[in-house]
Amino acid sequence: MRQAWRWFGPDAGVPLDAVRQAGATDVVSALHDVPIGQAWTSNQVSERKTLIENTSSGRTPLVWSVVESIPISDAIKREGGAAKQDITAWIASMEALAAHDIKTICYNFMPVVDWCRTDLDYVTPTGATAMRFDQDRFAAFDLYILQRKNAEQEYSNADRLAARATYEAMSEAEINQLIFNIASALPGSTTEPLTIPAFRDKLETYAHVDANKLRQNLVAFLEEVTPIADELGVRLTLHPDDPPRSLFGLPRIASNEADYAAIFDAVPSSANGMCFCSGSLGVRADNDLPAMARRFASRIYFSHLRATTRQGDGRSFYEAAHLEGDVDMVALLRALVEEDRKRDSGSKIIFRSDHGHRMLDDLAKQVTPGYPVIGRLRGLAELRGVIAALDAGALCPAKAGG
Repeated sequence: MRQAWRWFGPDAGVPLDAVRQAGATDVVSALHDVPIGQAWTSNQVSERKTLIENTSSGRTPLVWSVVESIPISDAIKREGGAAKQDITAWIASMEALAAHDIKTICYNFMPVVDWCRTDLDYVTPTGATAMRFDQDRFAAFDLYILQRKNAEQEYSNADRLAARATYEAMSEAEINQLIFNIASALPGSTTEPLTIPAFRDKLETYAHVDANKLRQNLVAFLEEVTPIADELGVRLTLHPDDPPRSLFGLPRIASNEADYAAIFDAVPSSANGMCFCSGSLGVRADNDLPAMARRFASRIYFSHLRATTRQGDGRSFYEAAHLEGDVDMVALLRALVEEDRKRDSGSKIIFRSDHGHRMLDDLAKQVTPGYPVIGRLRGLAELRGVIAALDAGALCPAKAGG
């Protein structure tokens, strides 16, 4: 399996030497400065590729192997195949990447909000901090800050009371921070920062899009894109919903095994693949991650490996250390390694240690939320150790069903 590192570009404060020193060989990056819906040009792709892969300094070579992400516009999510202009632009970006031999593309199909967290620096028992999704704080935002139309119908009386108590206990600074955390887009998000009025307005544009319609629009998009991806040798990887359930009354269509099976059945092209994100899928207790990895093994081209710990009734969770939490990382890696062994050198699974605790020197630095260097370095080292043990046959055989 090829070890990768998410790199947000030269202005993100993490030098490429940090990627090398972490032991990664592959870079996951994107042109985040290009507006959503606008095609990436060959020159733009070439400039970023040259920056990443330049070895004139004598440093260890890196390869830009994964794009995360080419954003999917709201027009495509709402209109599917009717959003011809945006689909054409998306395909042009894919073609520009393929021309420079960058052929693994991660994307998601979450409307309005991309991945969502209420807390960026939740203090863990070790003193390191992690990202967290707190259901009461989320409900307080939805009901009493955003004041979404008819939102109260989606919460129980106990939920509403807990949300009200949470909201009333918050200071103005805490309210503003919560707004920023949820509405202003997290790093690498494929949505744009929103003010509260703009947030409400955008939700209204999806008022008539249910889960069935959103899935139809994804299938229509893939039916336009995958034939060209097949010709180019491009592998598309759909990232799971994060968290894997409805937020703000919006449909989610990539949250569990049945969702992915429906998408693969509808578009059987081998270009239609999966980004197996263990943290996102692991939030749901009913998702059997090793079983999912075995079922969709041939469709997994890229993987985000991280763990989450569910709290309370399971709707709240925080980012755990990579070998802790509710994800059986050893069992999952066993399934991925078994699949990877079947592949030739040109089709290996690319993975990255996703997110990471803010710890040690990073606690005193301004770091990208979810992407501190040291926490991800720890995670990559732990994952690398498990993979090495699996490759050496040092870990016990898989338990039945595990």
